[in-house]
Amino acid sequence: MAEFPKVFLGTVEDAGKRLDQYLASRLAETSRARIQRLVTAQKVLVDGAPAKPSFRLRGAETITILGAIESPALRAIPEDIPLDLIYQDEDLVVVNKPAGMMVHAGAGATEDDRNRGTLVNALLHRFGPLSTMGGDLRPGIVHRLDKATSGLIVVAKNDRAHRKLAAQFARRQVKKTYLALVHGWVDEDQGTITKSIRRDRVRRTRMTTRRLGGREAITRYFVEQRIHSGYGKFTFLRVEIDTGRTHQIRVHLSSLGHPVVGDTLYGAPREVHKKNARAISLARNFLHAAELQLEHPISGEPLRFSVPLPRDLGNFLEHLAQ
Repeated sequence: MAEFPKVFLGTVEDAGKRLDQYLASRLAETSRARIQRLVTAQKVLVDGAPAKPSFRLRGAETITILGAIESPALRAIPEDIPLDLIYQDEDLVVVNKPAGMMVHAGAGATEDDRNRGTLVNALLHRFGPLSTMGGDLRPGIVHRLDKATSGLIVVAKNDRAHRKLAAQFARRQVKKTYLALVHGWVDEDQGTITKSIRRDRVRRTRMTTRRLGGREAITRYFVEQRIHSGYGKFTFLRVEIDTGRTHQIRVHLSSLGHPVVGDTLYGAPREVHKKNARAISLARNFLHAAELQLEHPISGEPLRFSVPLPRDLGNFLEHLAQ
């Protein structure tokens, strides 16, 4: 949002919508959380008066945004959290990130909840200063993994290493291989998905392949095993990506009608059922960054790292086989 005030006129079709929901549909590049903060700070007027985010429109109102809200500058803070280190030297670190850990705090984090439990916090405590190119909230971060995804991530200790690693990612020279379990049997033994990805217009936490103007995304998949169990059919996949868009593997596989197990955001059921047995569920997405290949940013030496499936995913596969 750049020029203020911004004025919108509601229509009959908008009747019954929450104010924050309405604004999210009009401000496609602004997060729902930021919109709610704008409304709470009385930066939004409905027919000339402040309103709550939950205010229900009747239709035909005039909604005015008076200005932006400034977020306080946040800085990542060290925190004593165990790390599964796979490799380290004076230029980079490779970590096996557990599921449930955020890589870094979001820009909308508050002073109270900022950075708690993030990978960046743990890295700062263990190694001290990292590269500065990612800014105060993302020191050292060259690429990311979703919170619910486990596996390998490389971190730059200094700016020189960061620049060279970023260049490798930009030139698509870094090879990232994931293991995923999806619902149903994927038809082809292998395939490439090239659907562009953009943020969902209504559900701001989701990405979608159904909007024009998205960013290029390339995902290749290879069937490792088709599973026929009492809980249904599943396909165990090896997945490689050339691009690193938000939720790329998850949204691409879901677009084929095969959501990642555990990924309720993209259509997976919360539980799978078996006749005469208790339903089972996975508390995270069945997606694991298992291999990482790149060149050392300074020496140019080829580096290759791999980590096995974590115990929770292995246990889930075993349970399906019972």
